[in-house]
Amino acid sequence: MRAGLARVRNHGSQAWNAGATVWEEHAAVKLMKAPPVPAGVPSKTKPKAATSASKGKPPSPTPPNGDWRADTLDIMRVLIQEADPDAIEEVKWRKPSNAMQGVAVWSHDGILCTGETYKDKVKLTFARGAFLEDPAGLFNADDRGGTRRAIDIREGETVDAAAFKALVKAAVAENATGRNR
Repeated sequence: MRAGLARVRNHGSQAWNAGATVWEEHAAVKLMKAPPVPAGVPSKTKPKAATSASKGKPPSPTPPNGDWRADTLDIMRVLIQEADPDAIEEVKWRKPSNAMQGVAVWSHDGILCTGETYKDKVKLTFARGAFLEDPAGLFNADDRGGTRRAIDIREGETVDAAAFKALVKAAVAENATGRNR
């Protein structure tokens, strides 16, 4: 499913290559674009260690593929891109508490939502969810603050795709108003 993503802004060391099916580390991209050393000329640089991209493991803010949480986040990722093809996905906030994997963040004129994986759920938090109409009742997380609202998806649960896309479109419209940035 990762190949369906259109654009991802580069923050930190990773960027999605829209034409590829794997993540590539930014440094590896630079190395691949460097001019080749002519034959017979010794290289002054030491060989680089294999990157996670060269090992075929996507450094992503999700557990390894095959895990229900990764699969769920991939499905939601595709729904977000279908609802707003101009949405940009970034990986932010890499810290020890999330195993340095970071948090998936989708934005369009501001943050639309974040996607995080936990032991028992996948949480999609809409940055301005309190200002969005939710007739389908997708916002089911306990946090009911003044600004954010979240959707918790547990193993085996499904989300109404049409209602979720409507929420994403409403979040884009809310961000376009420019209120409270």
